[in-house]
Amino acid sequence: MNKDFLQELKNYALEKRVPIIRDKSAFFLQEQIKLAKAKNILEIGTAVGYSTCLMLEANTDANITTIELKEASYKIALEVFVGMGVENQVEACNGDAIECLKVFAQEGRKFDFIFLDGPKGQYIKYLPYCKQMLESGGIIFADNVYLHGMVLQQEPIKHKHRAMVNNLRKFLYDITHDEELETTIYELEDGIAIIKKK
Repeated sequence: MNKDFLQELKNYALEKRVPIIRDKSAFFLQEQIKLAKAKNILEIGTAVGYSTCLMLEANTDANITTIELKEASYKIALEVFVGMGVENQVEACNGDAIECLKVFAQEGRKFDFIFLDGPKGQYIKYLPYCKQMLESGGIIFADNVYLHGMVLQQEPIKHKHRAMVNNLRKFLYDITHDEELETTIYELEDGIAIIKKK
């Protein structure tokens, strides 16, 4: 794995204000990949491919299917995967995550690790598909579940964020009350949920 290329990619994302995983969360993600010995990974929210490369750095034998809605980001990510020499380990999909998930589920695809980092208000909609496709003993790593702390906020939420916050609260309720799942929420950076399928 080309560390210099990865650092350049991180710098580019920060400069262009492309949302990428934060440093402590990135380290935690890599640790979880190693612990799980994850080989078949689904990522929702490619952006420019930074976290995809981090996961492949954590397990160089893994294969990743990654979904990105924005065509411009998707095209950059494709170039990044070639630049990193990992294009043969990545299946990149450009489209709406729900539509892609429906197709994958219909195909009967299975994953042992799912990295959830797309639009936060959509996590609750992704969950049934993720659950269906997750192997028994598999992990869902959901990033930014506190949405800049707004999910924990006691005072009223501004209208423009209300639907997102309510959806995330429902997501957190569901993953902690589903008997098929074992969930731990970590107070790391913007909140991370580690969800294991029993």
